[in-house]
Amino acid sequence: MLSGPGTNLEEMLAAARAARVRAHAPYSGFAVGACLSDEAGRLHAGCNVENAAYPLGLCAEAVAIGAMVAAGGREIREILIVAGGTELCTPCGGCRQRLAELADPQLPIHLCDLEGWRRTVTLDELLPLSFGQRHLEAR
Repeated sequence: MLSGPGTNLEEMLAAARAARVRAHAPYSGFAVGACLSDEAGRLHAGCNVENAAYPLGLCAEAVAIGAMVAAGGREIREILIVAGGTELCTPCGGCRQRLAELADPQLPIHLCDLEGWRRTVTLDELLPLSFGQRHLEAR
């Protein structure tokens, strides 16, 4: 975890890149880094951790969310994802739902390649009509 005032995309990108190089991706060879900012402006980074039993792997976003919660954070204010390849790496369906649990639908999701920032989308764009706590409270 990194923290401090003045959190910006450059700090987030640096933290995501640093996490990405530590990824455990021996099966896919596809390393991903993520960095999110919590309600206090603290940064929490994560990388993907693959497992030979594929369903047991962890996405970089899930690792960053776990780091945030373990550090006492409760709300994701923005997230940045960095990966290689020719296509921008967006959160998988499961991570979109994980983000929805702790973030506003207008959460900025910054998508980066190895060169830097390429595009920002919102969680609502990636997960429209999402299921959440409000549905459970309506029972």
